[in-house]
Amino acid sequence: MSRTPGPDPGAGPGSAHGATILGVEGLTLGRDERAFLREADPWGFILFARNVDTPEQLRRLTADLRDAVGRDAVVMTDQEGGRVQRLRAPHWTDWPAPLDSASDGAEAVRLRHRLMGRELRAVGIDADAAPCLDIAGDQTHEFLRNRCFGTDPATVATMGRAAAEGLLAAGVLPIVKHMPGHGRARVDSHHQLPVLDTPLDELDASDFQPFRALNDLPLGMTAHIRLTRLDDRPATASPAAIRLIRERIGFDGLLMSDDIGMNALSGTPAERTAAAIAAGCDLVLACNLTRAEFEQVAGAAGTMGLAARRRANAALARRAAPDAADPAELRAELAALFNPRHLLSKNIPG
Repeated sequence: MSRTPGPDPGAGPGSAHGATILGVEGLTLGRDERAFLREADPWGFILFARNVDTPEQLRRLTADLRDAVGRDAVVMTDQEGGRVQRLRAPHWTDWPAPLDSASDGAEAVRLRHRLMGRELRAVGIDADAAPCLDIAGDQTHEFLRNRCFGTDPATVATMGRAAAEGLLAAGVLPIVKHMPGHGRARVDSHHQLPVLDTPLDELDASDFQPFRALNDLPLGMTAHIRLTRLDDRPATASPAAIRLIRERIGFDGLLMSDDIGMNALSGTPAERTAAAIAAGCDLVLACNLTRAEFEQVAGAAGTMGLAARRRANAALARRAAPDAADPAELRAELAALFNPRHLLSKNIPG
């Protein structure tokens, strides 16, 4: 495996790690996989249900991942609530879906995410692919609809801000998604490319608004969705779409692709990776590939450029220790706020 330099390869802040966030195979890290990760040196890692068994196992795995690259690399997962949460009962809390959670108000959302973040941070996970800032509509595909916080921009922005603040208070970096907006998609981008013919001014007045309201957050993720009023490419591989995210939405955080292995994209994993980096993504997210494909992705992504390293440093500067709040007190405060159907009794690790 050889890695080509990424764009902006000059001297700058921090080390030029691989411009990737990579998934791993299972519950433990084998010798060959460890050697590959040491060479690939991804900026971070992503974990799925296949990587999760017990708190003790997960703490070992996250420690081993960081040991493999010799630094305190970011380890992320998808812990939204509802259908999308990789850490589940009996060891962790089963959280309500965002669309349900939002009905209890912003303070309940904030407290839930403080508690959720505590659970993540206790096992070595320090970034969460949440909040989802897409707007749910009548046309929103079922794979996404209840992962949204609401049906209007103001509600989504308010609840998304509360979720992000809760995660940050717990020492977990939030990752806003799916930029510049996935809510109008009628198909599942895991299987095919959604195509939108909506005028940009209409999107600007609705879909872009939550992302603009939270454009100060440190990490973001693209959508595999084509905006026909921009060009004929998926946003992840579109220089015009990335420019829209940077300029029209005003997001200057570290921008990763959605999973490069999803069927919304065409070409080999290496070709998809090269297209995303060329379009302006700082990092490529690769989740469920063969070892050979992971190697090809790492080679095609190259190392992080100067602008990506600057954004990465800014993101890491916001990765703090969890606040001093007592989880039991947070849980009691939460229980006083919302509908009894969501009452939780399980203790949260401190």
